Amino acid sequence: MGQNVVVSGSGLYTPEYSITNEELVDSYNRYATRFNEQNAEQIKAGTVSELPFSSAEFIYKASGIKSRYIYQKEGALDIDRMRPKITPRTDSELSHQAEIGLAAARDALQSANKSAKDIDCIIVSCAYTQRAYPAIAIEIQHALGVQGFAFDMLVACSAATFGVHRAFEMVKAGTAKTVLVINPELVSPQVNYTDRDSHFIFGDVATAMIIEQAETADSRHFHRILSTKAVTQFSNNIRSNFSYLNHATDLSPYAADMLFHQEGRKVFKEVCPMAAAHIESHLGAHQLVPNDVKKWFLHQANINMNTLIIKKLLGREADREEAPIVLDTYANTASAGSIIAFHLHQASLKSQEYSLLCSFGAGYSIGSLVLQKE
Repeated sequence: MGQNVVVSGSGLYTPEYSITNEELVDSYNRYATRFNEQNAEQIKAGTVSELPFSSAEFIYKASGIKSRYIYQKEGALDIDRMRPKITPRTDSELSHQAEIGLAAARDALQSANKSAKDIDCIIVSCAYTQRAYPAIAIEIQHALGVQGFAFDMLVACSAATFGVHRAFEMVKAGTAKTVLVINPELVSPQVNYTDRDSHFIFGDVATAMIIEQAETADSRHFHRILSTKAVTQFSNNIRSNFSYLNHATDLSPYAADMLFHQEGRKVFKEVCPMAAAHIESHLGAHQLVPNDVKKWFLHQANINMNTLIIKKLLGREADREEAPIVLDTYANTASAGSIIAFHLHQASLKSQEYSLLCSFGAGYSIGSLVLQKE
């Protein structure tokens, strides 16, 4: 018989630096002004496109974002650079991504009243890893002193939920007793700060969750995972092409199509109904309807997407207590957004109340968990 599986703790690392919409717009508009002046003749001839200007109001209306955290602020607002300046570390030093993941992991361990000796497996699941190998997860395993095994996995903005899915399956099957899932989302290096339509979207963060057998969990942090559900469907509408293969081509690694880019209107139109149908189907498998859900921990990419999905499910808009929003201060943190919402807002749930945690993003990919507070 399979084990009852729970989320027994969660952790959050927030960078010390942040960038407001106003700061971001000031930098971008100064860059755009210089670009347009330097390319005035080509723009007039129609061989180069003029860069449009932006505003803090445009960003907030388009996304609901007011600010974002960033691992390293230096360089990101410099119009001669337009990307963060992150100092390389030697092979013998802790990597940047392991550093932020380790901070979130330790917070999760404390939350679950666990220590390194209690962990069987570590999964690092995120949108990007800073290197191919050795795995960031194994580096964190070494830093924590965890026995067992560790591995990395990438599923873009659904990476966190897909990572928890793997942890759930291992604990359910009895191949691991306690799994630490970490989402070190160091995404700012993939942001094109010269693109008005995407430069404001992402922020850096790290989150973590402890997944374990119910009988070993601390009852103060007990959320039983009733089930998980995932779906993928190929789409080019959200894409990042930066790769080790760039080294074997003559393309600039900083070219716009090498970094994050998307067809935002198509994503909105296609993903919202797909996510709503996915969630309704997942709840239905437990004879639940959307009104049975006390809290919605949804992917934090765009407030307009969340509003529409919830409205499709409930037939009305949800308030911030029902569907917490963290993207106003954190921005889109790739896979970590729904975990941040859970971490900051799950404590008010009462015994036996249901919640749903869901991510959706590039792929397309959607992952969800139906949870019940014990």
